[in-house]
Amino acid sequence: MIICICRGKSDRDVNAAIENGATTVRELQACGIGDQCGSCHTSLRAMLAAAAAKSAESAESAHPCPACTSASVPAHVTA
Repeated sequence: MIICICRGKSDRDVNAAIENGATTVRELQACGIGDQCGSCHTSLRAMLAAAAAKSAESAESAHPCPACTSASVPAHVTA
């Protein structure tokens, strides 16, 4: 789906830029996405927020708290 009509950039282009480290609309603009009329900025912000939420969710599930995953939690931790 085309996100940036001025530059003809698709959701795939935007997602690729985000996967390569873009975290702001300004950084996407440096990639040639959303740097003309600005009508796509709302969509770009939504895509950036979704990627950030997904990244945070992955980070939380990838590195659980050792105390939460241990079978036996010491009494001083639960007190």
